[in-house]
Amino acid sequence: MSALTLASVPEDATALEAAEAHHARTAGELAGRVALLTTAAGSDPDAAERLRAGLVAFCDRELLPHAAAEEAALYPAARALPDARLLIVSLVAEHRCLAALVDALRTAATATDAAADARALQVLFEEHTAKENGLVLPLLAMAPGVSLTALLAELHDRLGREPGTEEAAGCGGACACRGGDDEPVPEPEARPRRHRRR
Repeated sequence: MSALTLASVPEDATALEAAEAHHARTAGELAGRVALLTTAAGSDPDAAERLRAGLVAFCDRELLPHAAAEEAALYPAARALPDARLLIVSLVAEHRCLAALVDALRTAATATDAAADARALQVLFEEHTAKENGLVLPLLAMAPGVSLTALLAELHDRLGREPGTEEAAGCGGACACRGGDDEPVPEPEARPRRHRRR
């Protein structure tokens, strides 16, 4: 099913695709950082510490502000939809869990602990964005009287970014910010296996 069939207007189909692309870029960068940290944790404690600090900075700069902006811009509109109310309560709770994992990563006593916290963060983030991509964004795009395009513009405003200017601001597009003073991280060669619930 194409994005166009999931949206009430073409502009929202484009917005839906851009939001999904942002999530994919963020997940890819997170996976790359986690893979590097996990590798270094067992062999190079100094490198692992630098990678841990870079991952925390990435979360503070990208993941956590984006989660807060979603709660302010997207989630109220979704919560008003009867089919999404309980889902949004669950996603807000997941945001709290993501923040707690970032704090655990920030204060990890050892490189091994940091790698474990980072991997848990990655798994939860991938599960979380799958729900946003597969449920929340399509519901908003299809809802009568709701403009996903306007909601995402508000999200950008809350992050202090202009839609369409992300590259110039040091972001990967659709506010996947890659600016900052930590080193760029290559994309992982293969997408990590998804966590399967039992």
